[in-house]
Amino acid sequence: MGGPLPLDALGPAGAYRPRTRTTVTDVTGRPVAELGLVPRLFVDRAVSALRRATEMPEDERVAAIARAGEAFASGTVAGLPAEEHQRLVSRVSGLPVAVVRAAAAHTARAAADVHRAVRLARPAAAVDDWRDPLTRTGRAVWTRRGDVLAVHAAGNHPGVHTLWLQALALGYRIAVRPSTREPLTPHRLVTALRDAGFPADHLVLLPTAHEVADAVLDGADLGVVYGGDDVTRRYAGSSRVLAQGPGRSKILLTADADPDADPARRAGLVVDSVVREGGTGCVNATAVLVEGDPAPLAEAVAERLAAIPGLPPQDDRATLPVQPVDTARALERHLREQASGTTAWLGADGVVEELGDGSAVLRPAVHQAGGPDAPQLGVEMPFPCVWVAPWHREAGIAPLRGSLVVTAVTEDEKLIDALLAEPTIGSLHLGASPTCDSGPDMPHDGFLAEFLMRTKGVLRPV
Repeated sequence: MGGPLPLDALGPAGAYRPRTRTTVTDVTGRPVAELGLVPRLFVDRAVSALRRATEMPEDERVAAIARAGEAFASGTVAGLPAEEHQRLVSRVSGLPVAVVRAAAAHTARAAADVHRAVRLARPAAAVDDWRDPLTRTGRAVWTRRGDVLAVHAAGNHPGVHTLWLQALALGYRIAVRPSTREPLTPHRLVTALRDAGFPADHLVLLPTAHEVADAVLDGADLGVVYGGDDVTRRYAGSSRVLAQGPGRSKILLTADADPDADPARRAGLVVDSVVREGGTGCVNATAVLVEGDPAPLAEAVAERLAAIPGLPPQDDRATLPVQPVDTARALERHLREQASGTTAWLGADGVVEELGDGSAVLRPAVHQAGGPDAPQLGVEMPFPCVWVAPWHREAGIAPLRGSLVVTAVTEDEKLIDALLAEPTIGSLHLGASPTCDSGPDMPHDGFLAEFLMRTKGVLRPV
């Protein structure tokens, strides 16, 4: 490649190269791409064009999404073969290349299965069209809440982009504002979808500076945004914006499930939950609560995590995330501040392993906190970092609230009932199922279509 890859905005009339650009670098600081940033006027006009677009038939949408998913994962898009794209994403994001490959394969599967995926959320009594014969006696019809969806995409993992494919299948026109941290994935996916048959005025990629970001949301009917606690607080009361915030996923190990459990055996569940996907996802475990003494488990987990080698992200054997040295050092300082008052089983001497090229591996950390109400249990880091703490029955489910996923290894059915009833827990895994596990029929954090769609009663003459 003879220089940084040009990443143009993808507007309703085709590719557009703005005068304002920002350089996308890899974890060593080397320029990889030049991303064009569009002004507010371009955003306003693009979103207006989406609103005017004529809807594609559903079968054409679904077929085009499937074709695009296959091309995205294994084909050549905009002259870039899949393998080269995946290595670029790995270098830019710092995720192990094996994780990026797996995310691409997941995108292809999600695209091929998108029709069934959205149908999982449709109420059983609803139909898709007012012309359905069932509406002659009165029926619920499943309808969109709007026509245009804005997506403020995250850059921590390429897999986040599979979600808005469901909105496209439902007939929404989509405006994606990519993360400037890793815009390669959404640029490739939008391009593949256009190549597969979606008109340019159905799907746009609108990279913007931070001060223009709100314009993308303002012009749309609905929005999906990713971010930290500040983002979730900002949109907590909004009915038109779905905020995807920190996961703070957790594991609960009660004594009744396996009173003679070997800590080394239980450590496997924790290690998988903490380190899979590079440990950067919202479904990675942040904390483990143990009924009884947590020290043997913490020691076993630390021993296994310490053995993981530190490698550049593009190495096929890499498991841990990599960041520029300055970013890694800042995260290390933040961890030390947050860990005050805890016992470090791993990471006491630091978590930064410099690779000598301007980048550094973020190594795992294991800390033992004093109790189930320790503030550290809610501290989520963008690398494999887990807080282990004792839990007792009197604490109940309070320490597990606000978790995207809870894995509960317990035989206590009343406790399971309470976890399932808790509205701030997104998903519940029972038994030795890592927090990262999912099934084809499981929602991530509720079904996206629950937010995108509604039912209307329709009664027409017989």
